[in-house]
Amino acid sequence: MEVILLEKVANLGNLGDKVNIKAGYGRNYLIPQGKAVPATANKIAEFEVRRAELEKAASEKLADAQTRATALSKLEIVIAHKAGDEGRLFGSIGTHNISEAITSAGIAVGKHEIRLPHGAIRHIGDFDIDIMVHTDVIVALAIKVVPEV
Repeated sequence: MEVILLEKVANLGNLGDKVNIKAGYGRNYLIPQGKAVPATANKIAEFEVRRAELEKAASEKLADAQTRATALSKLEIVIAHKAGDEGRLFGSIGTHNISEAITSAGIAVGKHEIRLPHGAIRHIGDFDIDIMVHTDVIVALAIKVVPEV
C-alpha cells in the first residue's frame, strides 16, 4: 500500500513523503490517526494544495514540543513505593505510574510518551528514562525511586 505522510512518523518518513507500507499498518493505524492518506492522484493533488498549511502546523507542534521539553528537563521526579529490606519493590513502577508523577508535578505527559530502557522499574534507585515529546524531541529525565515510609 502506498501512502502520503501528513506528518513526520518515526522510522518511516517526513511530511509529504510517499512510502510503501503494509496494508494493515496503513488501514488500521496511519489513516485513522490522520497521519497519512492513500497515494491516489486526487489525494496527491489535495496534499500539494494543503502542503504549506500542514508544514506550518508541523512547525507549531515542534515548537510546542520544544517548550515542553525545556520544562520537563528542569523537573526532578521522586516516586515513593513500597519496598522490601533489600531494595526490591513490591510490584513495579511502569509508564502509568511515571506519567502520573510527572503530571502531578505540573506537566501533562501521556504514558505512551515514556520510554523505559529495560521495562518496568523493580528496584529502589536512580533511573534515567526518555520522554518522547515529539519524533524529533526526546528528553532525558532522572527519576528517583525511594522506599515508602
